[in-house]
Amino acid sequence: MPRMPAAVIASRLADWTGLAHELDRWAEAGQVATLWWRDDDAVAATPQLADLLRLAAGIPLALAVIPADAEPGLVEALAATSKVAVLQHGWRHANNAPPGKKSEYPAGRTTTQVAQELAAGKIRLRALFGARALSVLVPPWNRFAAEFLPLLPQLGIAAISATPAPATLPPGLAALDVHVDPVAWHRDRGFVGEPAALGALVRQLQARRLGAEPADRPIGLLTHHLVTDAPTAAFIERLIAVMAIHRAVRWAAATELLR
Repeated sequence: MPRMPAAVIASRLADWTGLAHELDRWAEAGQVATLWWRDDDAVAATPQLADLLRLAAGIPLALAVIPADAEPGLVEALAATSKVAVLQHGWRHANNAPPGKKSEYPAGRTTTQVAQELAAGKIRLRALFGARALSVLVPPWNRFAAEFLPLLPQLGIAAISATPAPATLPPGLAALDVHVDPVAWHRDRGFVGEPAALGALVRQLQARRLGAEPADRPIGLLTHHLVTDAPTAAFIERLIAVMAIHRAVRWAAATELLR
């Protein structure tokens, strides 16, 4: 695709100059940053899901589906696109933790319980979605007790995706972290704002360019279609447009990252 003139790119970026400058540094170094997109809590073919699929269009998307509640209509909703992969979002997205931070898999649950639920979830997603269902666990609330990590490779789960994943992983288990969440969870569940969202993205890019993180480690965008409001959608739409016109950044599919 022909490169856009620098003036056109600058006008598109407008007040996103911090991101523009950082991507320019990547381009000067001859490097390309990799982003991937995960959206959580899918169970049904809702209007919000339809909006998400329209927003993503041809962008690879990893949809974290709650296995116990997944409806056949969700399968039909995804039938028209090959760009959406399905990840395993726990089992029921049920809070099993004592008062405090929520977790479906907190310390103290039995290994048998955890293994049975995760195995059942994996089987159900594969039955519903076939090859679209990847062996990636997205623990609800992005929390998973370290004592259960060795179970995952035993169950055939190849990766865990959290914010971030635990620092130490057993052999055979990879991490697909997410880093940029545009939702103000502790306020009103609206858009966190451009300074916060862009700041998180630029910090991740800088960490990779300056060597604090491996340059080829993908940066994960996390969304929740059921609470995506208009400002959040507008931000994501603009981010997609920016990435489409800058050679130093690209979207990757979860299947590629697993390989």
